[in-house]
Amino acid sequence: MPRYMLDTNMCIYLMKNQPEQVARRFAQCYTGDVVMSAITYAELEYGVAACASPARERGNLAALIDDIPVAPFDVAAAQAYGPVREATRERKKDHLDKLIAAHAVSLDVVLVTNNERDFVSYPGLRLENWLDD
Repeated sequence: MPRYMLDTNMCIYLMKNQPEQVARRFAQCYTGDVVMSAITYAELEYGVAACASPARERGNLAALIDDIPVAPFDVAAAQAYGPVREATRERKKDHLDKLIAAHAVSLDVVLVTNNERDFVSYPGLRLENWLDD
């Protein structure tokens, strides 16, 4: 059962920078503790398609999903999206963040992000920033 969901920015940190504090926290987790949303995976696929070195980034993404499974966006996640979007309907530009937040809420996991400010107002969402450790 997962305990953490990595936001897109944390996945990118792991793929590119591998900061020590994030790697340290990740190493403290058991297999299956950490997942990424299918929404995050879609964002990462876009990044591969749009980058200057798609072959290299495709390999980086494949290595990442070997370690961090992709959680499917299911009916429970769709149901959690309604209250998340309603609570923040004045914010028009962050639809993918709302979907990721709803997915984390539906799985009752902590969303790990370096963009806490972007997620703080979503109801029922728990956040951690592993770069702060």
